[in-house]
Amino acid sequence: MVKIAVYGKGGIGKSTTVSNMSACLADKGLKVLQIGCDPKADSTLSLHGGVRLPSVLDLIREKDDDFTLDDMIIKGYKGVLCAEAGGPVPGVGCAGRGVITALEKLQDKGVYEKYHPDVVFYDVLGDVVCGGFSMPMRKGYADKIYIVTSGENMSIYAAANIAAASRNFASRGYAPLGGFILNRRNVKNEDEKVKELCADFDSKIIGAIDRSQLILTAEEKGKTAVELFPDSDIADEYRILAENILLDLKK
Repeated sequence: MVKIAVYGKGGIGKSTTVSNMSACLADKGLKVLQIGCDPKADSTLSLHGGVRLPSVLDLIREKDDDFTLDDMIIKGYKGVLCAEAGGPVPGVGCAGRGVITALEKLQDKGVYEKYHPDVVFYDVLGDVVCGGFSMPMRKGYADKIYIVTSGENMSIYAAANIAAASRNFASRGYAPLGGFILNRRNVKNEDEKVKELCADFDSKIIGAIDRSQLILTAEEKGKTAVELFPDSDIADEYRILAENILLDLKK
């Protein structure tokens, strides 16, 4: 079992990227578990037709501990196991603390022992990497982290902050940085800017995804591009990215 945490600023395309990678790996016959660690609880929507599933925090609020692991998991495209941490009631509680609670609950209920996933993805909101949002970096969770960024200034700024946090946490045994995922927005000098970011952290671009209308079309239909347009160039880009990450984890 390999565990992968994917970070990036809100709206940069983390969930789209992770969901398409999950679909790619499921196509290869791997058992994949995708855990959304964002208060919006929308990480896995395109893997199960856009139907929202109860978040772990929703279940805790409604049922305390009187629910099962099956209540927290829904099987999506080709058996991808989907879970959403969720968030606190608006204006009440801490979103970061909610991530900790949700991940601990999934572990306590035996998610890894019951389902024996080959690959686990943690899809993590990365505008602020502190408290609960650093949880997937901790020992026993992710093996490596990958950061989604475009060449837009705010995206690079957020990616640099996440990478710096990863470097600062290294002495505590947290997951190391595996590389950056370039999700192109077609801004000026985009590739060069992200390569400079990589150089700042002695890292690399692990894969690149071109901007494509097919991604938006698929999401409007509650699907991944890999499922809806399997023969497209964009689906191939996600396949290459997923394969690159698996190869990187073996190093």
